Amino acid sequence: MTAKDLTRQIVVIAAFCFMIVAAMVGTGLFGGTSVQDLQGGALDEDGSYLAPARPAFMIWTVIYVGLLAYTIWQALPRQRASERQRVLGWLIAGTMALNGIWLVAAQFGSLALTVLAIVVLVAMLGVTFHRTVFEPADGWADRLLVDGVTGLHLGWVTLATVANVAAWLTSIGTPEWDAAADLWGIIVLIVVAAIGLGIEAASGWRIAPALAMAWGLVWIAVARLAGEPASAAIGVTAIVVAAAILLAAVIGTAVRTASAVRAADQ
Repeated sequence: MTAKDLTRQIVVIAAFCFMIVAAMVGTGLFGGTSVQDLQGGALDEDGSYLAPARPAFMIWTVIYVGLLAYTIWQALPRQRASERQRVLGWLIAGTMALNGIWLVAAQFGSLALTVLAIVVLVAMLGVTFHRTVFEPADGWADRLLVDGVTGLHLGWVTLATVANVAAWLTSIGTPEWDAAADLWGIIVLIVVAAIGLGIEAASGWRIAPALAMAWGLVWIAVARLAGEPASAAIGVTAIVVAAAILLAAVIGTAVRTASAVRAADQ
């Protein structure tokens, strides 16, 4: 146990507090403008063809509660000298800080700046989740609060990155772009499917990223099938991609579990 271990725990707590304050500003609780009304409404459900309906963002409550639980858990004395936390604690603190930076960029910066912030965030989450695969969890709490929460965070932000970039491109595009919106929307969703399956395969078919991505995709479908701008093609494709990602994760998890049981019996 070293002073650096205590510093890490304090940094994680500070990063969480910064993220929550930024989130409160982003929801208008401290007098700021709510996220959906920022940037001329570009980040709202009708801001682009790949924006999810507003209820999709309820997943942030789950992610924030999970990160709060992780922050408290990692601050316990017995986690101070944990080798896994020595690797992952700094990374998770970085993802929370970047989460807050995105909210600050959305509130006070430009739409292009939010794209930069979310791309850096999703890259950091990817690195963090990758490390959870190679640093085995020690018990169910570790698995849930580190692997599970990071997986949800990664899955949702991956999809949010697509929506954020689409909002930015829509804001700088011309009305003529609408003519090709269905085609490009379908192409992007196919790429999302490939990314989702890639994350699952690389992580041993962990289900948390798939749950978050499928959740967001379903709400993209709702927004396109029942809202504006309307697109039946994008809506149906989003449902198909959500089902494919989720089904692959469920099957992969079942196969992995069965293999582990067989190995234990031998």
